[in-house]
Amino acid sequence: ILVFHALTGDSHVTGSAGPGHPTTGWWSGIVGPGLALDTNTWCVITPNVMGGCQGSTGPASFSPTGREWGSRFPYLTIRDQTRATKMLADNLGIERFAAVIGGSMGGMHALEWAIEYPDTLARLGLIATSASTSADQLAGNSLQIEAITVDPFFASGDYYDHEEGPYRGLALARRMALVNYRSPDELNDRFERTWQSSVSPMGDDGRFAVESYLDFHGNKFTRRFDANSYISLVAAMNSHDVSRDRGSLEEVLREIRQPSLVLGIDSDRLFPIAQQQELAAHLPHVLSGSVAEIISSPYGHDGFLIETERVGSALHTLMATPA
Repeated sequence: ILVFHALTGDSHVTGSAGPGHPTTGWWSGIVGPGLALDTNTWCVITPNVMGGCQGSTGPASFSPTGREWGSRFPYLTIRDQTRATKMLADNLGIERFAAVIGGSMGGMHALEWAIEYPDTLARLGLIATSASTSADQLAGNSLQIEAITVDPFFASGDYYDHEEGPYRGLALARRMALVNYRSPDELNDRFERTWQSSVSPMGDDGRFAVESYLDFHGNKFTRRFDANSYISLVAAMNSHDVSRDRGSLEEVLREIRQPSLVLGIDSDRLFPIAQQQELAAHLPHVLSGSVAEIISSPYGHDGFLIETERVGSALHTLMATPA
C-alpha cells in the first residue's frame, strides 16, 4: 500500500518518536498490526515527498556544488513529486499497489498517481482533498509563503550558513495554517475568550489563550521543518489541477477505473466537502455511489488525522473491496 503524507507530514506514518523521527507517527491509529491498513497483511510505504525536509531531496539538501540548494532549488509540481515517487516504486521493483491512499496534499498525489499510472494500483483512497486547488486555497497559501519571504532573515532563501533563519516567518505561516486545520466550533469550544494568564489581553499586554496556543505550535514547528521546504511544498499544492493540459475535469476523472474511497470532514474549512463531492460526482467507481462519504467531526481538516476510528473504518471497507 502506498500512502502519501500531507503538507507537514513525513515518512513516519506509524510508531513512536525516535532518532530521525522527532514526532510520533501521524497515522498510528490507522497503520499497524490489526488496524485498517494492517501491517500483518500489507507492506505500507510512505515516502517523504520530493522538496520536503525529512529525507528526500529538498532545498536544504546539498547540491553537487557542496552547498545547500537554497534559492536554486527548482520549482516542483504535484505531478513532479508523484513522478519521483513512481521512480522510487520502480527502483523497489513494485509493479502494482493494492491501494494508493492520501489525505490533504497526499490526496493530490494519490489522485495524480491514478491518472498517470492507472495500471499500477488496485484501489484509490482520497481523503479531505480536491481535484484542484481553489482560489480560496491559493489565497491562504500565498499569505503563508509571504509570511516567510518577508522575514528579514529569509535572505532570499540562502540562510543556511547564517546564525539566524526565518523562524519567525515560518512560525507565522504555521499559525495561519493551524487556523484552517481546525474548525471554528472546536476553537471556540476549546478556548472561548479565556485569558492565557491573569494579565488582561485588552490593553495590558496579556494574551488570549488561543493566541498562546498558536504561538506554541508555530514556534515548535520551526524546530522540525525547513522554511524553504515549506514554500516548495505549498507552491506545489498551488500547481494542483488534474485538468491542466488534459481536457475537462469530468473527462479526466471519468478515466479512473479503480474502486475509490472519497472521504470528507463536515467541518473542514480548508478542503470543504464541496470539493470531495465534486470528486465523487465524476469518479465512476466511488464506494458510496456518486456522493462522498462524510464524517461529522468538530476537528475540521485535522479530523482525517484525529478521527482514526471512522477514517479507519472507511479504509477497511476500501481494502476489503474486490479489485
